Amino acid sequence: MESSRAARRRARRFPRRLLTYTALACVAVVGATAGGTVYVKAQAHSGNSAVSSAATPSDSPSTGTTTQEAAVAETVVDLDARLADAMASVGVAGEQKVSAAVLDLESGDSALYGDGAFDTASIVKVDILAALLLRHQDAGTRLSAREKAYATTMIENSDNASASALWDAIGKAAGLDAANETFGLTGTAGGDGALWGLTRTTAADQLTLLQQVFGDDSKLSEASRSYLRGLMGQIEADQQWGVSAAADGSGWALKNGWLPRSTTGLWDVNSIGRVSVDGHAYLVAVLSNGNSTQAKGISLVEAAAKAAVSVFTGEEASASASANATSAAAR
Repeated sequence: MESSRAARRRARRFPRRLLTYTALACVAVVGATAGGTVYVKAQAHSGNSAVSSAATPSDSPSTGTTTQEAAVAETVVDLDARLADAMASVGVAGEQKVSAAVLDLESGDSALYGDGAFDTASIVKVDILAALLLRHQDAGTRLSAREKAYATTMIENSDNASASALWDAIGKAAGLDAANETFGLTGTAGGDGALWGLTRTTAADQLTLLQQVFGDDSKLSEASRSYLRGLMGQIEADQQWGVSAAADGSGWALKNGWLPRSTTGLWDVNSIGRVSVDGHAYLVAVLSNGNSTQAKGISLVEAAAKAAVSVFTGEEASASASANATSAAAR
């Protein structure tokens, strides 16, 4: 259930979900009557060569004047709609729900599917460390040796005891919420008491958080971003699933979260991170709940990650992502 903190916050929308292609056409009309030959030259904004076409002249000759006209043609691509189309191929069964968001780091364009709030499970560990790093920046201090040890095992191994220690260090939910206000997250609220895994968030907010870690326009220093990115790039072998399924093998950095809910017996399975495809970097966040097993949740998340990246790569998303799930304990 969503806390009152999240309820008070407005839902965030990314501003660059439309790709606009503009072609400037210069039209030269030779002859004032229907007897003239009409030549049309159109040049797209991204190219230098002109394309000419000629209308068939009539039988009537003419003398006349020359007229020039300019026209602008626009083709608008709705990236949210494109992602919705891609997600249609992702199999969602039973009580499963999924939300996905993707951002092209080069262009800044993004797409979002679904806007509901989900339990974070262990993906909140990225947010916890980001909040801790921000606190040290503001204080002009550095992580202690103990905090670094906790940070490493929390991110690379998803260690819960380490997460609890750093959750306390940042001031629990109040500290997380304060940092997230600075980061620009508007739909995330820290879990009650010691329940950091029940922090509620949206895919849009997770994309904003990833921009703080992997983007240049960030409240975190370059040193802080580099430190967090390094840990996310060294996840232990049995946790290397999720958004990494959308990468082409050239690089990824991620954090996953999985949690069986005692109230329903169903699984929350989430994955956030950066993936590279043909040397191009994308930020991807996929959140899901209502999964009957962890393996089915992983399969859903991986298929959704592929669908998200396909918005920009044009490659067909597959719903049959392999599920290399483990029987690890709830994180």
